Amino acid sequence: MSTEPASAPAVRLLSVDFDCPDPVELARFYGEALGLPAVYSSDDFVLLGRDGSPGLGFIRVADYRPPTWPDPSQGKQAHMELGVDDLEAAHARMLALGATEPPVQPHPEERRVLLDPAGHPFCISTQS
Repeated sequence: MSTEPASAPAVRLLSVDFDCPDPVELARFYGEALGLPAVYSSDDFVLLGRDGSPGLGFIRVADYRPPTWPDPSQGKQAHMELGVDDLEAAHARMLALGATEPPVQPHPEERRVLLDPAGHPFCISTQS
């Protein structure tokens, strides 16, 4: 019997998936925001990505309840940090694509908190 630990199986990230009421609409928002094409699409699931890289998935949930950030009554569920070169220009672009701005901005000089069309909070930041 060997005393050496068995090697761990290879694990790779395939996608990060978001619950939402309309996967096509949420995929449109993130696809345009991040320049990612749809690699799979059905009425209930859309996957954005590129071959060989992890993707973003959007899953239809019939009784979806959006996060209420910053109110903790319905947790934020997930949070993405997106890097940008120009905070003001990226902020305006995300709003034009359909994001909304919550009333609370903890550090607006460093990052902006926005809500995607399904209500998930995400940040844009010039920090690396």
